[in-house]
Amino acid sequence: MTFISRFAIRTSATLQMLLPRVDSAKFSNTANSKNENKSEVVLDRGPFSSQLDYQSRIKFNSPALGYPLSGIICTIGPASNNEKVMLKLIEAGMRVVRLNFSHGSYEEHYAAIQAAREAIMAYTRKIGVYKPVAIALDTKGPEIRTGQLSGSETAEVDIKQGDQIKLSTQKDMETKGSKDSIYVDYKQLPKIVKKGNLIFIDDGQISLRVKEMTDSEVTCEIVNGGKLGSRKGVNLPGIPVDLPSVSEKDKKDLLFGVENDVDMIFASFIRNAEAIKDIREVLGPNGKHIKIISKIENQQGMHNIDDIINASDGIMVARGDLGIEILTEEVVLAQKAIIAKCNKVGKPVICATQMLDSMQGRPRPTRAEASDVANAIFDGADCVMLSGETAKGKYPMECVKCMAKICAKVENVLWYDRLQNEVRSYMKSSSPDNISAIAAGISEIASTGEASAIVIASPCPIVPNLISQFRPRCPIVFLTGERRVARQSNIYRGIYPIVPEIMSHGCEDFKSILAIGLQNMAKMKIVDLSKPTTLMIVNALQAERIIFRLMFTK
Repeated sequence: MTFISRFAIRTSATLQMLLPRVDSAKFSNTANSKNENKSEVVLDRGPFSSQLDYQSRIKFNSPALGYPLSGIICTIGPASNNEKVMLKLIEAGMRVVRLNFSHGSYEEHYAAIQAAREAIMAYTRKIGVYKPVAIALDTKGPEIRTGQLSGSETAEVDIKQGDQIKLSTQKDMETKGSKDSIYVDYKQLPKIVKKGNLIFIDDGQISLRVKEMTDSEVTCEIVNGGKLGSRKGVNLPGIPVDLPSVSEKDKKDLLFGVENDVDMIFASFIRNAEAIKDIREVLGPNGKHIKIISKIENQQGMHNIDDIINASDGIMVARGDLGIEILTEEVVLAQKAIIAKCNKVGKPVICATQMLDSMQGRPRPTRAEASDVANAIFDGADCVMLSGETAKGKYPMECVKCMAKICAKVENVLWYDRLQNEVRSYMKSSSPDNISAIAAGISEIASTGEASAIVIASPCPIVPNLISQFRPRCPIVFLTGERRVARQSNIYRGIYPIVPEIMSHGCEDFKSILAIGLQNMAKMKIVDLSKPTTLMIVNALQAERIIFRLMFTK
């Protein structure tokens, strides 16, 4: 493999001819205010002698980037399940649509997929260029649930602290639950629990302590009571379970995803690497292109985290169920460890659950929630996710805008030199290859030359994904002819995919592709090309001959 680099920053007449005419007034107010504020507050890029030195020199009023480099994932539900709202979510910064298959019918999910695609095409018509937005199917996963209470699906019973309740695995109890006895759909329960074990029900709202077991029942003392409804989730923290990797419902849901051409699977309750193989088998040859993002939600998943990362296309830190399975004070440590492990090997990682939860009913987040989003970016997350905030909240668009602002603010003050040096050092000590070396060089030169964007044309995502691992401080504009590849790139930090139609039709002329790419960049408002701009241009159309050049345009 050979690669050619030209390091000099220069004015390129050729590139200048390719640049579209752009009215700078069309660019967002955020971008304009960013440029205005630069004269008032100058970013401190270092060098820094230590983490303490770096943090002490962060300016709280430093300008934000005009765009977030981190991806934003939005869960679709009653508050957003229509084309009009989804169009606004895309305009606000949504890059991935999440469909939660723990709820809803196939008819509802099909309608959501169609509405999402209509919204994508509406936005495409609005800006004049195809906008890649991914669609993700989030499985219900193998889980343990209680049965139905006597009376109806909506019935509730009040269970009180200090009382006793029996958990029965007998099928004849499935619809006969009461305050004294409820059905649990895990036959092995009496065999795996021990006296003194804690059992949580309904996302930890109700907690029980095991007192005794028989062949088909577990008698528990109620530690924390409350209102108990039908078919609630059951968690067994610290207790290994042998549930199937893929439930019968999951199999049907996965095949639905294949039929409807979803881009990725968010696989729930992954406990080991074998589960990913089982999911791949269900997806079959027609679904081999679908990316599998493993959700880490229990202690078994944490114990096997390295194997799961290696087998997966990405990881989600699903802090909801994880926060029940492990101690509350341990969740933040697990988050940091998982994100760092993914950063080391270049796998995209998503931070999820209750990030802006109070915004379901309020137009502004709490300060703690704003800090939570910011710290996920400081930790190194590629994406952050909204759940109930956009699925059933009153302010879905405001949530996305708020999250985008927080991400952009933090991303502009990160200690990029340290981030890149740490990744580079790790790669040298592990298994370096030519492609990784090229990606490292591109990222470093782009940062040193203060490039406004890295523009890379490539038929496959390997090079842009590797560049993303080195965390450049500018967007990575990925020009590809494959719409699916473009959509799936949205879960990598910093990648803004563009699909020049001439690439879709087989064109391999880099100059022509670049010309279209630059025009589309302007339409998507990624970079203001009406002003003097430094760009890192990368021709990766041929893997054996990658050419990159840092160029300055007038």
